[in-house]
Amino acid sequence: MSKYFYITTTLPYVNSAPHLGFAAEIIKADVIARYARQNGNTVFFNTGTDEHGLKIYTKAKELGLDIQAYCDEQAAKFLPLKEKLNLSYNKFIRTTEAAHMAAAQEFWNLCAAKGDIYKKNYEVKYCVGCELEKTDSELVNGRCPLHPNLAIEIIKEENYFFRFSRYQDQLLAFYDRAPDFVRPTGRFKEVHSFVAAGLQDFSISRLKEKMPNGVPVPGDETQVMYVWFDALVNYISTLGWPERSGDYQNYWPGLQVCGKDNLRQQAAMWQAMLMSAGLPNSLQVLVFGFLTVDGQKISKSLGNSIDPYALADKYGADAVRYYLLAEMSPYEDGDFAEDKFVIRYNSDLANGLGNLAARVSNLLEQKGIATNLQVDLDEAGIVETVHELKEKMREYRFNEALQVLWQKIRVCDETLTRLAPWKVIDQKEAAAILQPLAQSILNLAYLLEPFIPGASQKIQTQFSAPQIKKGDSLFPRL
Repeated sequence: MSKYFYITTTLPYVNSAPHLGFAAEIIKADVIARYARQNGNTVFFNTGTDEHGLKIYTKAKELGLDIQAYCDEQAAKFLPLKEKLNLSYNKFIRTTEAAHMAAAQEFWNLCAAKGDIYKKNYEVKYCVGCELEKTDSELVNGRCPLHPNLAIEIIKEENYFFRFSRYQDQLLAFYDRAPDFVRPTGRFKEVHSFVAAGLQDFSISRLKEKMPNGVPVPGDETQVMYVWFDALVNYISTLGWPERSGDYQNYWPGLQVCGKDNLRQQAAMWQAMLMSAGLPNSLQVLVFGFLTVDGQKISKSLGNSIDPYALADKYGADAVRYYLLAEMSPYEDGDFAEDKFVIRYNSDLANGLGNLAARVSNLLEQKGIATNLQVDLDEAGIVETVHELKEKMREYRFNEALQVLWQKIRVCDETLTRLAPWKVIDQKEAAAILQPLAQSILNLAYLLEPFIPGASQKIQTQFSAPQIKKGDSLFPRL
């Protein structure tokens, strides 16, 4: 990792409140950001909201609201996620911001100057849910498989197009130079095959009279930018681009995280756009699996959303974060079920980490054993754990990283039970058992900070005190 480290999520549309699927994405990004900081990097972590496009215009019209007023109201629903899920992002960008819109227009001008933007009449099938054009082969029974409850629209008008087809060879050469550009490998093969099969130019504008919700096209007051063209530019506009100094100079290129339905946009379309504008390509794209409920992707349009605010209010931010990170492989689909959530909470958090910290701190307090510990990752008992954790985090396999840490927690638990310091009368003998365990707990708490920061800070404060006391229960059993 470099000294400067940049990570960004995708920007969710504001046509409805945030759901647990996006919460899972931003929590994973937050773990990466926190882990990078913990390893000495200066981090820029970006997220925000996408506020242009047909689906937002349609929703505002349906409610009889001014588009900007609607966007302001909806964007405000995403902001409390930061506190509710204990997120550490330092920029929340909205695509309706004047600075972003100006950056999108400058980006357009660069692509146009390259000869990569032209105008033509066309007719296409369009999924409003994806905000993407669809071919017949991508439809199932005439509908988008990701948004089966939305009718496919037919768009027939004169729009501007981006010469995507011009960048096939450059994209393939870029992929060959950067074999780790997309993770997991299966998604990299998928986007490579997509590009290798031949690229079609895509529309990058809409008629303003039909869809006024967008960034004005430079030099043509009759058109606004297609939502994907303008939204992708946020990854650099948030860094102050088109200024090539400051944050942009320090942090770009960066790491992008997305869901698998964003693969083509992030790993092919955006990369071709960057090439056209003469800018460096992204550093890497991590493509996470979907969060499902009863086997279906969590989706606003399907109406099966789970409210992350309600879940965090009920169980706490750390519990929500832990479940979404530990229960599911990051790159595969994972199914959410509240009964599994409770089982995982009780077994790992209440009976595992929470119980271990409570037992050791209680015994130290009862026996009056002073400790005055500091985090020590060179301590013999934690070195192997740190090495294994780094190996898992190199591939951002959060579930496997947590398995490494919980294996160490189980070892500590077994050691405590086997040596039974509560039966030891001599204070020095008891200290010889409990102090190494307390050191391990403190070290583990530090390593857990990217994953469950709230509990981590509480344990670190508790176990670095000169006299450790039991304190309140971290994870009361459900």
